[in-house]
Amino acid sequence: MDHGDHGGHTMPMKRCAMNMLWNTQIEDTCIVFRSWHISSTHAFVFSCLAVVALGVLYEWLREAQKIADFKIAATLSAQNKGKARGGSVSGRTSPEIDSEEAGLLTGVRALKEPKGVRVPASMRISRSILYGAQIFLSFFLMLVFMTYNAYLILSTVVGAALGHYIFNSYMDVESVLSGTSGAGKGMACH
Repeated sequence: MDHGDHGGHTMPMKRCAMNMLWNTQIEDTCIVFRSWHISSTHAFVFSCLAVVALGVLYEWLREAQKIADFKIAATLSAQNKGKARGGSVSGRTSPEIDSEEAGLLTGVRALKEPKGVRVPASMRISRSILYGAQIFLSFFLMLVFMTYNAYLILSTVVGAALGHYIFNSYMDVESVLSGTSGAGKGMACH
């Protein structure tokens, strides 16, 4: 009785299809990780639902960032720290030429004074964590997109659209019309 050799035992190997073309393959598809291996139609449906949920989460993070920024600005304003430093409201220090253009023309490096209000470290940390989470999730969803699987791409788009519908039910019409809405960057831009 030889127990040292495992010959004759075969383990089924998971094989992930690496399609670099538009495809609609369902089984034997891996999503981002080799461990996220789709072996059945049910698993694929659940994976598509998970991708939709990630798209909604991404939109929630964008809205959470806007709300956090508003609360921080309100806190700083209430502490009379709302007076911005550096330059005029338009951001120009001179009507003829700003410091960046002056540096380009003269070759002298121009140092700009930061504009705005310095945000305390604790508030910057929370803003940075929210921003980092958005970037991570955005790139993760980009990797899902790069499976070139039509269903997964559709799931990403449906998740983003559903999240946008849920979390963007209000609009500041005046800001939009004046061009100062600061419309947030979407999933495709950073």
